[in-house]
Amino acid sequence: MNVLVTGGAGFVGSHFVRAVLADRLPGLEGARVTVLDKLTSAGNFNNLGEVAHDKRLDFVPGDVADAALTSALVRKHDAIVHLAADSDPASGVLGAQALLDAAHRYGVERFVTVSAGSVYGSVKSGSSTERAPLNPTTPFAAAKAGADLLTLAYHRTHGLPATIVRPTGTYGSHQHPDKIIPRMVTRLLAGDTAPLFGDGSDSRDWLHVYDLTRALALVLTDGRPGETYNVGGSIEITTRVLTTLLLDQLGLTWDRVETVADHPPHDARHALDDDKIRQDLGWRPRVEFDAGLNTTVRWYRDNPDWWQPL
Repeated sequence: MNVLVTGGAGFVGSHFVRAVLADRLPGLEGARVTVLDKLTSAGNFNNLGEVAHDKRLDFVPGDVADAALTSALVRKHDAIVHLAADSDPASGVLGAQALLDAAHRYGVERFVTVSAGSVYGSVKSGSSTERAPLNPTTPFAAAKAGADLLTLAYHRTHGLPATIVRPTGTYGSHQHPDKIIPRMVTRLLAGDTAPLFGDGSDSRDWLHVYDLTRALALVLTDGRPGETYNVGGSIEITTRVLTTLLLDQLGLTWDRVETVADHPPHDARHALDDDKIRQDLGWRPRVEFDAGLNTTVRWYRDNPDWWQPL
């Protein structure tokens, strides 16, 4: 299989690419990978690490919204995993359309759009199933929702064998320090205070990136076209509890935490119902949160040369 991975030098993308090229994902053994990434703040070629010079990897610097470039790449591939996310919502939607157009034109056999649980907005109780209405509250989430709707439209109109994956909050190594867990960890490691937005009562379920890469592989190889699959986490906790766990990991106390004003809009709670991927594809999270958090903190402690320039 020849797989095109957009955003493959980012956090989730680089984990997925490394796992494919290390033949750790069933169904993708021996696959060749092309990474398309424009290397903005989240994308870093060094994230590809030990597979950066693998003979089965091609790296193309560029923007997924560049229709001519995207078309030239798509025609050489059997499958696409679309992970690229842009801070500009319009660019994000245009990038998805450019990919979908080319995938339809050249008869791509598998297309996976990687969305986000935030497309459902805040959930007061229970958890969001794949049938829940989309209610994004940020431009980023709205762009993800737009890409999702385009993906489903290309399936329904053109028969494109496309699926959507909506993961919850994901953590692990190689995640940019503008995200909550690496932001807190790197600031504490640097001797600064960690920011706690508001009273810390907002709640998230947390998914280790290893478990997300497994979910992506399952959906890519065995997912039903036209379906959406939520990928939930192994635990749901508040940001205050998360902060306590991080302080404990680092042997620090609450005097190293600074309360700062929250920035609206802010979803109070995200929670995903992932029964479908469990029942249809046999996926389960394997990484317990305590163990995953420990390895993540240790990675940032051991790799200051990676995060200090950021």
